[in-house]
Amino acid sequence: MQRLFSTFANGWPGKGLLVQRALLATIVAYSFLTGLGAPVYSAALLPDFIVLTAAVLVLIGLWTPIAGSVVALIELYIAFSRGGDPWFPIIAGVLAGTLAVIGPGAWSIDARLFGRKHIDISTH
Repeated sequence: MQRLFSTFANGWPGKGLLVQRALLATIVAYSFLTGLGAPVYSAALLPDFIVLTAAVLVLIGLWTPIAGSVVALIELYIAFSRGGDPWFPIIAGVLAGTLAVIGPGAWSIDARLFGRKHIDISTH
């Protein structure tokens, strides 16, 4: 899994990635909740449920490259397959794509699970 990440950014860049992950989850949740009022078939909501689940994974920083890619692809599908204003799905898709490429940062579950471990070889 380490090969999917260049590094786990810490400090200000890590905080910026945390804000970016929170922003993506907020956009996806807002889009999902506002879309629930529209009269659509339950099968048409399947992409929205998948995106919402993947956005939660991105928010907590778990499997970020995979979850970010899923969000990006499905949001772009939603943007071009449904009528209405495509800008929310396009913005969410681009934001998710950048997170999939950059990684989640040091403040994530991925960093805890797959980050570099320090091995103390000193003898006591």
